[in-house]
Amino acid sequence: MSSNTPTLLEGATRSLAEFAAQVRFEDIPPHVVVRMKTSLLDSIGCCLFGATLPWTQKVQAMVEDEGAAPVASIFGSGRKTSVAGAVLVNATAGHAFELDDIHKESIVHAGSIAVPVVLALAERQGGVSGRTLLTAMTTGYEIGTRVGNAATMGLFFRGFHPQGASGVFVAAAAAARMLDLDAGRMQHALGIVGSQAGGLMAAQEGAMVKRFHSGRAAQSGVYSALLAERDFTGISDVLEAGYGGYLSSYSDKPNALRLTDELGSTWEAGKVGYKPHACVTSIHSSLDAFKHLLDAHHIAPEDIERVDIGMSPMTYQHCAWEYKAQGVTAAQMNLFYGIAVIAYDGVAFVAQYAENRLAEPRLLDFITRVHAHVDAEIEGMGAAFRHAARVKITTRDGRSFEHEILNRRGSPENPMTPEDVEYKFRNVVASCLPPDRIDRVVSLVDRVDATDDTGELIELLAAAR
Repeated sequence: MSSNTPTLLEGATRSLAEFAAQVRFEDIPPHVVVRMKTSLLDSIGCCLFGATLPWTQKVQAMVEDEGAAPVASIFGSGRKTSVAGAVLVNATAGHAFELDDIHKESIVHAGSIAVPVVLALAERQGGVSGRTLLTAMTTGYEIGTRVGNAATMGLFFRGFHPQGASGVFVAAAAAARMLDLDAGRMQHALGIVGSQAGGLMAAQEGAMVKRFHSGRAAQSGVYSALLAERDFTGISDVLEAGYGGYLSSYSDKPNALRLTDELGSTWEAGKVGYKPHACVTSIHSSLDAFKHLLDAHHIAPEDIERVDIGMSPMTYQHCAWEYKAQGVTAAQMNLFYGIAVIAYDGVAFVAQYAENRLAEPRLLDFITRVHAHVDAEIEGMGAAFRHAARVKITTRDGRSFEHEILNRRGSPENPMTPEDVEYKFRNVVASCLPPDRIDRVVSLVDRVDATDDTGELIELLAAAR
């Protein structure tokens, strides 16, 4: 390919790097600060619970065997390793049970990447204020989600997992901001990490490696920032290069203008949403619409002849594949299993995705009554409504009931409150922390922007379960 190949948006990587290097806490709008504090608490809960799961523990055992210099804590273990090793484990934990926050347009779960990165570097540095922590965290969110926005769903439809692909930019920007790199080194950090992007969506159908994509994104971001700090160079136009650049390689339909559109005035970090269910975000509207019909019309599972669900093409491809009890990951990513557990349990949270539930005969039987299709009207609404759903129940006595949800619960358009997220946090970590520690973590996060030293928070997360 000729070096004269036109770029997608000349200077975009540089513009993002300059912005990221210059962000100060005072620049962040108050509503975004509130959202980041909520995300910090939500992400901590995801990490602490995720650390108890077998796939995270396998990664932890591997990291501990390496015997790296102990400077950053592995959450819930009472043990330390290198910064890169700690974030590999902790960010795997953050994405370990489909509970982490979600930015709809970019399809990135930024919290499970950014929070482990900023906490590990804060622990290594010592004496880091809450404002410094929130600034770096926000920077990671802002840069990574903008990259994901520009990649569009074209990246996903090509088979890449946004968490492992666009997610590396969350980590690199957050880490570089924690290291206070200047604009040139920030640009190189982004240029280095772009070559580390990866993650394949086939992992959703039964592999532990889907969780690992988040850990590797965090680790790659840390390595990239540390290398840039040492004047190691990356691709200076990594995002916009016409040949071999991130957007031109990973997406068949990039929208490069989304990289810098209203940069500094419209904050993508403020558009993060949260998950009330322990499963892929794309099916939440389907689950809630189905639950609404069950409750409103007093319908029991045995009353149901058929369930029809209309959705966007993205959700259909992402989640409406044949369920075969392939494992926890597959169950959490699958529409049909999620509908079945709502039918019998009324919720789709931690207990519903236990190993002993995945092949439960009554659930497998109910799945045969659930049918999915692409809804042309939802498709016509565009990407902003990719989580929308229309659910119809037909009962065995011939009645039918329908309900639609266009904006899922937990999205910015239909938000969970900070109190809702705190309630979720307390339930998620109930098996990981005693009540007094839960209260203390909530209190410390609530006033983190007024804290001169985040050391106590880090110690609470690090302590052995």
